[in-house]
Amino acid sequence: MTSDNPLNDRLDDDDYPAYTMGRAAEMLGTTPAFLRAIGEARLITPLRSEGGHRRYSRYQLRIAARARELVDKGTPIEAACRIVILEDQLEEAQRINAEYRRAASGSPAGGSGSGSRSGANAG
Repeated sequence: MTSDNPLNDRLDDDDYPAYTMGRAAEMLGTTPAFLRAIGEARLITPLRSEGGHRRYSRYQLRIAARARELVDKGTPIEAACRIVILEDQLEEAQRINAEYRRAASGSPAGGSGSGSRSGANAG
């Protein structure tokens, strides 16, 4: 297969909703109820298949895994979701700040892509 194959592009895309709820829960070592709970807490918003089933991206699974770590340590789920949202916002602000510093110093921007991810929702 070549890189011109659209399937390869989707498989390499961190935001492509490739995982069903059951598979996502299995990969995280949790239950579908946990995924529904973090969805209700608006930490992540899974996309829906044509049949209405939740589908998760690798990026969303990383967000969910971080929330699970906090919950496993005794943090209430609502607080864990808020912490993860704030961590995600801080990381994005630091990335933007670094881009501004590079631009101000005259260095080429380079580095990672631009824009916000759709995994951790702003509160």
